Amino acid sequence: MARRIESLFLPGPVGRLEALLEEPDDREPCLAAVLCHPHPLYGGTMHNKVVYRLARGLRQAGLVVLRFNFRGVGASEGEHAKLVGEVEDARAALVWLRGRYPGLGFALAGFSFGARVITQLGCGLEDPAFLMAAGFPTSASGWPGPHYLTNCRAPKIFLQSTNDQFGPRPALEAVYADFAEPKRLIWIEAADHFFAGGLDALETSAKEAVLALVSP
Repeated sequence: MARRIESLFLPGPVGRLEALLEEPDDREPCLAAVLCHPHPLYGGTMHNKVVYRLARGLRQAGLVVLRFNFRGVGASEGEHAKLVGEVEDARAALVWLRGRYPGLGFALAGFSFGARVITQLGCGLEDPAFLMAAGFPTSASGWPGPHYLTNCRAPKIFLQSTNDQFGPRPALEAVYADFAEPKRLIWIEAADHFFAGGLDALETSAKEAVLALVSP
């Protein structure tokens, strides 16, 4: 079966958002996921290679995946809004996706800055199937700490490079210990934050982690 992909624009809080919608190659979707990209001010887009690999892993697990560009990125309208606005962009994307697939449960996934966006959004929502955070940054100037995860009851999957310079292993393990259950932390052997040398393992881990949650 040919890959099912649709290029479109979504209504966002400050204008339209450029997006790609991809369905599984070989089956009807079992869940619908919004997938968020890394920091807009440092070259992050929905075409980032880590985001692409996460999308493929999620599709292989049976999910329909919506990637989109945050405000001010690519053909999306607006300007960067220091995380707060981007959380609202993700909320708008999720509203659209759930309207497109009203019979499906939903999930959120993101890489780096996108991981912060989806955890902050997802922890305030009712009944997400899971939150998948890849390359979760443990600290960054101007961002709130991850304290909100200490009371977040959504199922959480963290995929982290063993050599992540923005979420080093000792720092992530220290904050992860306080995160609420259910949670899972998967270390990927890779050279840096962008999973250099570990993209295949990242894609496989994303797929297998989801299947472990959703398979009967």
